[in-house]
Formats: sequence, structure tokens, C-alpha cells
Amino acid sequence: MTTLAPSLPLLRIGPHTVQPPVVLAPMAGITNAPFRTLCREFSGGKGLFVSEMITTRALVERNEKTMQLIHFDASETPRSIQLYGVDPVTVGKAVRMIVDEDLADHIDLNFGCPVPKVTRKGGGSALPYKRPLLRAILNQAVSNAGDLPVTIKMRKGIDDDHMTYLDAGRIAVEEGVTAVALHGRTAAQHYGGTADWDAIARLKEHVPEIPVLGNGDIWCADDAPRMMRETGCDGVVVGRGCLGRPWLFGDLVSAFEGTETRQAPELRKVAEVMLRHATLLGEWIGDETRGVIDFRKHVAWYLKGFSVGSEMRKKLAITSSLAELGGQLQELDLDQPWPDGADGPRGRTSGNNRVVLPDGWLKDPYDCAGVSPDAELDTSGG
Repeated sequence: MTTLAPSLPLLRIGPHTVQPPVVLAPMAGITNAPFRTLCREFSGGKGLFVSEMITTRALVERNEKTMQLIHFDASETPRSIQLYGVDPVTVGKAVRMIVDEDLADHIDLNFGCPVPKVTRKGGGSALPYKRPLLRAILNQAVSNAGDLPVTIKMRKGIDDDHMTYLDAGRIAVEEGVTAVALHGRTAAQHYGGTADWDAIARLKEHVPEIPVLGNGDIWCADDAPRMMRETGCDGVVVGRGCLGRPWLFGDLVSAFEGTETRQAPELRKVAEVMLRHATLLGEWIGDETRGVIDFRKHVAWYLKGFSVGSEMRKKLAITSSLAELGGQLQELDLDQPWPDGADGPRGRTSGNNRVVLPDGWLKDPYDCAGVSPDAELDTSGG
């Protein structure tokens, strides 16, 4: 029986051992219970699979959509939930609610989201610039978490002139955060360019007391142990590389266990996974049509590189029933092998040089007077 390569240490998140040291990145609208189920099945249950981003105010107010998003399958362990918030009091209440109602086993805090609807409120990747606010949020989260480990995910900074990750990492250590994950891009880069793995190495040197996880440009399984070797980080966070490719987590297990087994499914197998994904979504939502509609955004990712005509792609993108989806998939040339180059970049790759921020946000990193509890979004996602 193959075991974890001895050169790669185990990742510990509080009381939880993550073996191999692989974490599914929280992605809004993607890492819901059905997608986590698929990834976990392919990995044999190995790794850590985090929920999509949950807004703390919506959680505290028991927003109906939010309460569905925090649902975990009985087989999910540990249950990992990511929270977004900008108000320390609200974040503290949300964490206390999770503890009191036994809603999760691990809490991650989002300080990495670069989308305008989040950063314009001072949240996500904008927030670490305000050092006292970051400290206050982490203090409230950790002090209310009890025995639950609290981790954070962040970016390098707002842009090249406003880096925050080293200060944020040190604040995290001082406030009792269990681990930090760094996406090696600034908010201004969004998902463009190349992830800066050197920054991950610098953060690990800066905060040796806690695990540091690296995120960015893990497109194939072998990229993960390579990132750990090159940066000294303690684990990896995988995001866009698994879009339309949940079997990547099986490959990641193989890579860390030192085996050469990699999945390169022909289109027939991909189609089977697509139909199962859509089915799980319908069961989770409680409506087949809505499940298939929600699945539409995944179609292009699953079919990346395969020879599928534009008309068929359009038809697949407007399906509204499992029977329709299954029938259209059967019309494809299902004997196509896994395409060359399909293991490369996927998802959003364009950069964005303007970060939308609250007025005057960059004037003083220690002035938090302009931050209001009203900055909390009242719906989940991002």
C-alpha cells in the first residue's frame, strides 16, 4: 500500500489532519455540497473541502439561501465553512452561532476575494490594508470559536504599491489563527498573469509558527508537490484548476503518494460525470430544472479541449432537464480521448488593473473610521 511521501509533512489544521495536504478553494457558486461530493469521491475522502463563501450577516440573520449553502453532507468530515465579513461584532456572532449550533468543524475567513461588489465595501482582498480592522475581526473570530480552528485566505495585497500579506500574516499569528493561505496575486491582478510563488515562500519565512498554504496556478497534480518543494509551504489550495475536472483530486492524492497514476478520461467518462453533477445539483436544490440550469456554467469547463461544435455547445448551455442534457451528451463523439493541453489554465484568466475601493480607503492603513457595519453584504457569495 502506497503511503505519503516521507519528504512531505502532514498538514494539521487544529485537531484535523489533512492528508495529503490539499484543500479545495472556496469558490462562490461552485464549491457547494454537490461539487464537494464529486471532488471528495474522486479523492477517496482525502483532503479538505471548503464551502463557498458565506456572508456573516446573512448567516446571523438566517437568510434562507445562506442556510442552504451551509448544509453539509453526512459524509463530510471535517465540515469546513468559509465566512466573509467586515464588521468584527457580526463576524463574532456568526462564529459563535456556528459553534453553538454545531454547524462546522473548521472556519476559514475570506480576505482574498477581488470582485468589485466585495472590495467596494472594504471586504475581501481590500480589508487587510486596514490593519486594526483585520486584527479586530480575527480577535472576535478566534475568541468566539472555542475549540474550532480558524484559518484565513488572503492575497498579496491590493496592488504592487499596497502589499499587505506579511503584516496580515503576522497579525494572524498574534491573534491565534491556526493557518494562513496565500493566493500569490494582488487584487488588481484578479486572475491574470502568473501567481507569485516567491511571495508564498516569503510568507512562510515570515510566519514559521503556523502552517502556510499556497494558492495559485496549480493546473495539474504535479504542480502541487512542486509548489511545496519550491516555497516550503505546508500545503496547497486548489481553485480554478479543478473546474470541470473534479477528478483532479484523485490525481493529487496519487502525486503526493508518489504514484504515476493520472486520470485522463475520454469524453464518455466526462459526460457521465457531467450528468451526475447536474443530478446532484437538482437533488440539493430540490428542483431538477433549477439544478440543470445551475449546472450550465460548468459545461464549458468540462468540455475544454474536446471537439464539440459551437452549435452543440450552445444547446448544452441552454438545457433545462436531465433527460435533455443526457440526450445531447449522447450525440457527442464520446470516444474522444482526453485532449492535449486540457490540463492547463481554466476559468477566469484576465487581469483587472483597477480595484474598486471605498472612498479614501488607501489614505491611511490605520484609519478605520469609514468602515460601517452596513458594509456587510446581505446576501452570500462573491
